[in-house]
Amino acid sequence: MTGSGPKLGVLLLLAVLLQTVVVTITVLHFTTALNSMKETFARSSVSCLTGGDLQSITAVRGDPCWQVTQQLHLLIEKSLSQRYQKQISSVVRDEVSRVLPSLVMVDGASPHPKVAAHVTGSFLPKPEREAGGAPGSAGRRVQGQKISWWEGQKGLAFLQDVQLLDGELVVPLPGLYYVYAQTYFRHTPSLEGEGGGRPLLQYVYKKVTSYPVPILLMKTSRTSCWSRGSEFSLYSAHQGGLFPLGAGDRLFVTVTNASAVDMDEKSSFFGAFLVS
Repeated sequence: MTGSGPKLGVLLLLAVLLQTVVVTITVLHFTTALNSMKETFARSSVSCLTGGDLQSITAVRGDPCWQVTQQLHLLIEKSLSQRYQKQISSVVRDEVSRVLPSLVMVDGASPHPKVAAHVTGSFLPKPEREAGGAPGSAGRRVQGQKISWWEGQKGLAFLQDVQLLDGELVVPLPGLYYVYAQTYFRHTPSLEGEGGGRPLLQYVYKKVTSYPVPILLMKTSRTSCWSRGSEFSLYSAHQGGLFPLGAGDRLFVTVTNASAVDMDEKSSFFGAFLVS
């Protein structure tokens, strides 16, 4: 009995050593297999990039190279898109700075708010047009008849942080604005009673809260002249300029004969935008 104890201990030790060797061999085997798989995958990925026809590979979703080539294509497209966007924005910026240098902000300066309005002619029934262009503005000591039936939402018209109230553009912020207006006259001899000539005038006014009378900003005129046999004549009056305006100032247009204005949106319009 005393001799069997050491023999049992030796057997247990041999069993533990044998188990350790088996585990070590197993770990080494799996490590080698894993490294082999990684190397195979790396070679496969490289072979996808060095293949002769990448387009044909990307067309087969089941191909092992499909995911690699798709990611590569997306990366290339993103890089090219960002590059072209920078180039295009640079070209546009250079062109705008050439035409209107003050519209391009200096690096580090705060951007100007987008304040702009373009209102267009709006066709209304004749009684409503005559009411809107009646000499009601004469009581406010302005020349001509105010055009109050502008369109601010439909077609070519838009309002960007500017209100259109009773035919008047309300300035939201102080600054230097470019103001413009065009009216298209469809004049007939019947409006005169007799043939001949008559000046067709257009005025652009601003109203300020600190002054009781509207202030004339611009005016332009065209003299109508036609032969007695003509059915009608067409004349356009256009003007524009830069003006300092304050918050709450109101801009409006008057003409000598509102009923003769052709209110097509491409012919008669009025607007302003903030420059600086």
